[in-house]
Amino acid sequence: MTKKVLILPGDGIGPEIVTEAVKVLAVLRDDFGLAIEMDEALVGGAAIDATGQPLPEATLELAQEARAVLLGAVGGPKWEVLPIALRPEKGLLGLRSELGLFANLRPAILYPQLADASALKPEVVSGLDILIVRELTGGIYFGEPRGVHTRADGERVGINTLTYDESEIRRICRVAFDIARKRQRRVCSVDKANVLECTELWREVAAEVAADYPDVELTHMYVDNAAMQLVRRPKQFDVLVTTNMFGDILSDAAAMLTGSIGMLPSASLDADGRGMYEPIHGSAPDIAGRGVANPLATILSVAMMLRYSLAEPAAAGRIEGAVSMVLDQGLRTADIMSAGMREVGTADMGDAVVAALGDVT
Repeated sequence: MTKKVLILPGDGIGPEIVTEAVKVLAVLRDDFGLAIEMDEALVGGAAIDATGQPLPEATLELAQEARAVLLGAVGGPKWEVLPIALRPEKGLLGLRSELGLFANLRPAILYPQLADASALKPEVVSGLDILIVRELTGGIYFGEPRGVHTRADGERVGINTLTYDESEIRRICRVAFDIARKRQRRVCSVDKANVLECTELWREVAAEVAADYPDVELTHMYVDNAAMQLVRRPKQFDVLVTTNMFGDILSDAAAMLTGSIGMLPSASLDADGRGMYEPIHGSAPDIAGRGVANPLATILSVAMMLRYSLAEPAAAGRIEGAVSMVLDQGLRTADIMSAGMREVGTADMGDAVVAALGDVT
């Protein structure tokens, strides 16, 4: 059965990197029999410029009809003067909310060819394979009340509310435990239960869920210690599960263990495995249009899409094998460049991955 994939290039370097990922999808469709149908739509700043809204109704309708969405990036200085409710990022948050994408999976995997690119010593990060499971539709980014208010005495007060329902915590923890069963069977739940009652509940519910997974080890860690441990001894972790804001911060920190944020994909899933896939690096407006952005995180996001939403693990493995081959060939974009390697641009890197697809066995 043909499955629908919605392509959302977005802003900044989004169109450049998504172009390379679409090349990969097209080859898998045309040469390897992948049964997909691709549509394209506007989101973020590009949608604001064209329609006045960061998430046009037409885009949302196409996303709701698709089995998977591939997103480039949203945002940039051009739109920062707009009210928060009309900024590009609201398009991304709207998609997550409207599609019920509550589980964000962010792997931090160090390719052996890039061990020297990490900011840490090779012996600390060699073999690194971490998965951060971030709750995505609750927490402080969505809690009410929120906003900036002026008190009677004229003092302005900023308010954001951290709130989680027990059911929200339970379902994200189950995702983490289910995935851990397919990995090293270890889950670390990250919270701030010593000072935040909301995450005290998080810790309690995580322990309750763990009782249903006796084959998976559960540990707890405060978020400040977790940040330190990611730098001190990152390979102690297998699967980390945490709140929306903590996951946002920790996953970017974990990204740098791998040598470049330009190497890391992500998946955002609903309860039925439908998902949105995107690189975690953002729109990088400072290099947009220069053809130097690393497309590998976006291409690897396609691999995650094939594995988690399209039930095509062999095609996912073909992409991952092709990326590894290209790195073996010594090709590098500027962000992962090292001595003795050959620097290439966005399109050349994408073309190299496409060429390698047929060589993967």
